[in-house]
Amino acid sequence: MGLTGHEIRTGLDRLVAGMTGLKHSGRFHEPNLDGTAGDYISFDSWEWPQGVGLYGLVRLWLLTGREDLRRLVEDWYASQIASGLPGLNVNTSAPMLGLSVLWAKTRDPRWQPVLDTWANRVLSEMGRTPEGGFEHHVSDRINDNELWDDTLYMVALFLASYGEASGRRELVDEASLQFLVHARYLADPETGLWFHGWTFEGRHNFARARWARGNAWITAGILDLFDLAELGRPVRRFLEGVLVAQVDTLLRLQAPSGAWRTLLDDPTSYEEISATAGIGYGLLKGYRLGLGTPAWRSAGLRALEAVMRNIDESGTVLNVSYGTRMGHDLQFYKDIPIQPTGYGQALAILCLSEALNHVGAEGQAA
Repeated sequence: MGLTGHEIRTGLDRLVAGMTGLKHSGRFHEPNLDGTAGDYISFDSWEWPQGVGLYGLVRLWLLTGREDLRRLVEDWYASQIASGLPGLNVNTSAPMLGLSVLWAKTRDPRWQPVLDTWANRVLSEMGRTPEGGFEHHVSDRINDNELWDDTLYMVALFLASYGEASGRRELVDEASLQFLVHARYLADPETGLWFHGWTFEGRHNFARARWARGNAWITAGILDLFDLAELGRPVRRFLEGVLVAQVDTLLRLQAPSGAWRTLLDDPTSYEEISATAGIGYGLLKGYRLGLGTPAWRSAGLRALEAVMRNIDESGTVLNVSYGTRMGHDLQFYKDIPIQPTGYGQALAILCLSEALNHVGAEGQAA
């Protein structure tokens, strides 16, 4: 039978309410390097979970035209900017993506100076590895000489989006470079999947973890990159090949439930819904953009159904793994606790929003 457009829209309404209602439970105490409290759960902090969440809300506003979503996002940015932004790092760059996409549509003069200043600082201040990749420095930890796949979603997409919208081609070129350097060290040529990280100190991929949410950042991120900026033809063709190689393996590893496991190739690891939402979003979007086969759409719709089954009555996405540092053994990933988060809400919003593009005339998504 499949899900109806009404069911998907109802799910989206609940997801938005669930995201804005998330509160820090006190379960995790992770102070930042500057002594401030880390908050990776609520909607009240300028950090990467909130950044991904805002991007999801902006994309939903663009799809639906809902003015309440525009007001919610604009009020959030105005309040945070007035309060003073945190220091620059990979994860504090994430909220700039949603702001860039918002500005590209509205051209509100409040936002361009903030975007220009942050983009300039990324180019001049962000730590670099050999070959020019951004070091994955975050609010609570310095990760010298390390590449993480998360970085592409948190920083490179912002540069691509704002570079395209503002006509600053050097920002799009920098985003392209980051995808190329990260692909060189993180894409596994054996499976097509991506490892979580790479260090130039010892030159290895840590636990060689083919971690699900990291792969979701790549599936979704490559397709969002294609959407956000015009790339040079060789770069785009290279990344298309990287994406197809990854998806070929992802399709084989999808569980009967429609979900993917937190270690993609470990059947003893738990099914994880934020990754399932991100991969499902990418598969559906890739099919719509003409890059994938009907198998992509079929797997994406199965992922959608798995996500929908994991949204509770309050609109909270269940079975989301908490923020995940770099693991030095595979058991580390299997032990990450489950915790509702802004990025879980956001990836589900992206998945359900994209699914609306696949609702047929009969009102069903499958």
